Parts: sequence; C-alpha cells; structure tokens
Amino acid sequence: MLQDKVYKGTTTVGIVCKDGVVLATEKRATMGNFIASRRAKKIYRISDRVAMTTAGSVGDAQFLVRLIKVEMNLYEIKKEERPSVKAIATMTSNLLNSVRYFPYLVQLLIGGVDDRGASIYSIDPIGGAIEETDIVATGSGSPMAYGVLEDAYKEGITTDEAVELAVRAIHSAMRRDSASGDGIDVVKITEDEYRELSRDEVEEIISKFRK
Repeated sequence: MLQDKVYKGTTTVGIVCKDGVVLATEKRATMGNFIASRRAKKIYRISDRVAMTTAGSVGDAQFLVRLIKVEMNLYEIKKEERPSVKAIATMTSNLLNSVRYFPYLVQLLIGGVDDRGASIYSIDPIGGAIEETDIVATGSGSPMAYGVLEDAYKEGITTDEAVELAVRAIHSAMRRDSASGDGIDVVKITEDEYRELSRDEVEEIISKFRK
C-alpha cells in the first residue's frame, strides 16, 4: 500500500505553562518497518514566538510548513502585526478542511505565546482544531507519552520544569514505540525568547532520570 511507503511514525508532546509553552519530538522517520531516517525534523518555527510539531507523512508536513510560513509572512505584511497563535491555527485548520477529501496525512500541534498568553492547538488531518489547556501528545508513541505527562503534570508548571517533563515523556515513548527514537528535539517559547535546546542540554536532562 502507498501509505506504507510514506515516511511516518512519531511522538510529539506539547505542554502549556504559566510562562510559555514547551514542544518536543523525537527524530525517527519510518517507512513501514524500515527506519528511513534518524534525523527527521519535526519541530518548525513558523512565526516569531510560534512553532509547529508534525506527526504523520514527512512530505505532507514539509509542504504544509512551507505554505504556512508564506501565509504568515503575507499576514504580517498586510496586517502590519504578528499573527496570534489562534490565527495561525485557524488558517491551518481552514487549509486542511478545504482539502478534506484528499487530506494531508498529518497531525499537528501549533503552540506559542502572543498577547493572549501561552496556548497550544491540536489539529487533525481534516482540519479539526482543539485548544489544549495543559498537556497533549500525538503520533504513534502518544499513549506512552501520556502516561508520563498525566502522572507528573501540575497546574502552574514553569517552562523549565516542562522541558524536563517533555524530555521524560518522549524518552519513555522511544523505549516502547518502534517508530519513535534517535534523539529528542525540544523548543521552549516564552514572551522573551524562542529557544531550541542543544543535544548536550537534552542529554543532561536524560541523565538525571537514568540514575
């Protein structure tokens, strides 16, 4: 089947914090039972303080990222202001819904910080969009990730605390889901910064709960 020949397989995590959001993914892309890539990029910066994670078809996700970035640049030029997280999520939802009979095989998380504060939206392949108020996970490893997130998440969590929780959740999924693995990418977004953690920073976090 064509679907088995598509690069796919993922675990993505999003956490809404009191001072921002944290998004994390692993790096493996699979083609059926074959590990096609160990360096797949699944977090993309699409605006100044907004990022998107992708699960599903790598080709569909990459095309959508390019398209959304162009639309957001046009939005900034026309409106002379940065788009809100909700505006980006709504535009993406409308785009996916407009091609619902030939859908892009993706599950997206769009999260960031704007004038309303921190927010994350989960968007399905046909454009259904839900604002997540605390934790969310998508992809083949999401059941394992949710087990960690639901056990450790607490209201009022900070982005620094959420970074460690996100890494733990992804690491747990990687141990049990064959379609997830080969490293972790983490983005921390606050009102003041958009920061991607280095590999050494992620490894330092992992070493804490390996002891």
